[in-house]
Amino acid sequence: MQAAICIMGPTASGKSAAAMALAEHFPIEIITVDSAQVYRDMDIGTAKPTAAERALVAHHLIDVIDPSQAYSAAQFRADAIKLIEDIRARGKWPVLVGGTMLYFKALREGLDDLPVADAVIRAQLDREAEKQGWPAMHAQLALVDPVTAARLKPNDSQRIQRALEVWRLTGQALSSFHRGSAKEKSPLQFLNIALEPSDRAVLHERIEQRFDAMIEAGLVDEVRGLRQRGDLHPGLPSMRCVGYRQVWEYLDGKIHGLEMRVQGIAATRQLAKRQLTWLRSLDDRIVIDCLATDVATQARNIVDNFVGHAS
Repeated sequence: MQAAICIMGPTASGKSAAAMALAEHFPIEIITVDSAQVYRDMDIGTAKPTAAERALVAHHLIDVIDPSQAYSAAQFRADAIKLIEDIRARGKWPVLVGGTMLYFKALREGLDDLPVADAVIRAQLDREAEKQGWPAMHAQLALVDPVTAARLKPNDSQRIQRALEVWRLTGQALSSFHRGSAKEKSPLQFLNIALEPSDRAVLHERIEQRFDAMIEAGLVDEVRGLRQRGDLHPGLPSMRCVGYRQVWEYLDGKIHGLEMRVQGIAATRQLAKRQLTWLRSLDDRIVIDCLATDVATQARNIVDNFVGHAS
């Protein structure tokens, strides 16, 4: 059985730094588990590794698609499994690093046999939502798939769109695909290291500092450049990413600068909360306090033990 190392955690927990520290002691290649870093020309707001870091350690699944395109969990699963096999064949250890928990879930548990995305229907739904608003689209979903609608918030545009898309493609509720459909389990053995904060308030401070640093580094100009292309819009998965969505609204004149900052930080905290909730559902994770001063040493010791048994 192929083996892989996973470093998971909420945003701003130091996952990338921990992975880079492992590279000093083990022959590794990094597979990025991040639904935002897959997009080209989205560097600042996604906190991509620097050119120097990429020169030191091979990084995969960064800059793989254009922001006008979509990248699914199914695509990630197929790409990651192939990469893990290739990296192991090179005699190195694959280290999966990121906070997109849906991707980790897809890799671990497989996926329901859902229909592929349809660009025409998505565009149609985006146009409808622009006129009616996502709460109205959520109400529409409640009529055809009340089970899915009940677990989604009225402004959860991405998931509402997907559920309506599935309904229009198949005539079946998205919830019906989650009942007893066969999933292809992963043929992999995982070491799951979770970086979690002992004090949520300190993580919140890190998130605030990180967002401010992104603004200082030029996030507004980055989004302005993406807008000027003319082929992107707020309904795309890329432009729904935390940070990008708030800056887009600021450049649209819908919110002012302070609101952009407050909303961006709040959205990032909400993301971190969801990430931590998912992590705590994993019984097989090994937790490291991401606020500890010896995170790298703890991770190295855990990986050293794993590598010795899995080799």
